[in-house]
Amino acid sequence: MLERRGDLVARYLTRLDEEARTLGALYDVQLDTVYLGGGTPSFLRDAELDALVGSVRRHLGWGRLENTLEVNPGTVTPARAEHWRALGFDRASVGVQSLDDATLRFLGRQHSAQVARDAVTQLRDAGFRVSGDLITAVTGQPLASDVAGLVALGVEHVSAYTLTIEPGTPFARQGVTVREEDEQEGFELTEALLTGAGFERYEISNYARSPSAQSRHNRAYWTGEYFLGLGPGGAGYYPPTNRDASPNLGRGGAAPDDQPPTNRDASPNLERGGAVPDDQPPTNRDASPNLEALEAVSGVGAGGLPFRRTNPHLHEWLAGGAGEVEVLRPEDVVTDAVFMALRLQEGMHVDLVSRRSGVDVRARYGAVLEEQVRLGLLEWAGERVRATPQGWWVLNRVVTAFLEADEVRGSDEDGVGEVGGR
Repeated sequence: MLERRGDLVARYLTRLDEEARTLGALYDVQLDTVYLGGGTPSFLRDAELDALVGSVRRHLGWGRLENTLEVNPGTVTPARAEHWRALGFDRASVGVQSLDDATLRFLGRQHSAQVARDAVTQLRDAGFRVSGDLITAVTGQPLASDVAGLVALGVEHVSAYTLTIEPGTPFARQGVTVREEDEQEGFELTEALLTGAGFERYEISNYARSPSAQSRHNRAYWTGEYFLGLGPGGAGYYPPTNRDASPNLGRGGAAPDDQPPTNRDASPNLERGGAVPDDQPPTNRDASPNLEALEAVSGVGAGGLPFRRTNPHLHEWLAGGAGEVEVLRPEDVVTDAVFMALRLQEGMHVDLVSRRSGVDVRARYGAVLEEQVRLGLLEWAGERVRATPQGWWVLNRVVTAFLEADEVRGSDEDGVGEVGGR
């Protein structure tokens, strides 16, 4: 059972406003999408969510294409759904997980199957585009019934994830395991059932009734777009910048080209935006709202390099902790594209990644590409390379082949790297 800490919620909202203000001053942001999730933000009271949305709108604007709210089924009422819609959210990602009560109890969920059904219906009645999250590979789960039930509820999108047992979790301590054959069966059966119902599997774990129902925000991750990260644990991907210029992260900006399906996305990733406290102790770091670590790496290298920045967890973030910054080498841009774009059915535009990274992908990774095609794990489709159905099932193996090629090259060069380095 979650414990509500009103004092932490108030501090969270204040800190988030400070962080949004700082990022808004540093970047010329034109948002395409907003995503609020990760900490079950629908647990926030209406006035608290109003304040959070107000901070984003005031300092960063609002998404012109899509604005998603992650929703716990047990927090939905018709009145709340109408309120969230009036705030500007138009898409809801609902943690259904299963429509079988026994499976939900096994997963430790607090909602029932009927509560999940009602939540989806109430959100759709309020005008939301609804995506339902589904967990697969649970022993005894009636997966076919779960999929059919979601489809019957009228969801436009389904995200299907295999049950994963993380070290240190209650499942791990109880000795729960997921058999590979159950994982593969869930992987294949989910695809067969959803594609049979008219959904397209556009990404390894995501299905949409139509192209317009795809998650525009998540496509920003898979296609290498820049995005802002706010809140405890929030991760952002930022273009090179400097103190004398405010780079545009939105449409038509001069930031490096980033493989968009349409145009560059400066979506603030609020995936860790929930106010649920974690177990991390507070620190003595300066609690000022500036993002010195982010600004300090501005303009790295000749012309600058993109970088990732990840916020610390709740208590350290509330105390003003700056988080971790990783400047990306050209090779990192390529391997990131391999890892993310090959999750998409359309695959990776090889020449576009070459232009963005400055690395000739065909020359540098030609042997890897040829071998993965020979193994039947990758295939060419024009200028794109994409995973085959077999390649999707063993995608980590494909990505590892690219990473190992970098390690061999690094060893051959005796430590001599390209501009920037780590």
